[in-house]
Amino acid sequence: MTDLSLVLYVEDDPDIQTVAQMALEMVGGFTLRTCSSGREALLAAAECKPDLLLLDVMMPGMDGPTTLAELRKLPNTGATPVIFMTAKVQASEVAHYRSLGAIGVIAKPFDPMQLPLQVRALWDEAMA
Repeated sequence: MTDLSLVLYVEDDPDIQTVAQMALEMVGGFTLRTCSSGREALLAAAECKPDLLLLDVMMPGMDGPTTLAELRKLPNTGATPVIFMTAKVQASEVAHYRSLGAIGVIAKPFDPMQLPLQVRALWDEAMA
């Protein structure tokens, strides 16, 4: 079982990105590789081997599920656990994200102080 340290985080909203990055790095102690688009994430994934993918669902151009499908084709992220972050958290939507292979879904807006705990809890549950 690998430990959770490097997170590839993809979020197109700069304000949300900043808050989440500060929470995950300062409170959670994670190392983040932050990207603003799916295309940027594909380039980053070719250079690093993240322990976890944290993907926003709704992004212009390439949305979260499409980004995940493309990341699955790369050697560094072919089997990397993924968590989606979205405001769309009805049961059917969460079931859809899980059917894509997500270990969990974090609702937006999120509590910055709780975010690292949510990520860690989903990771621990998936790795148990």
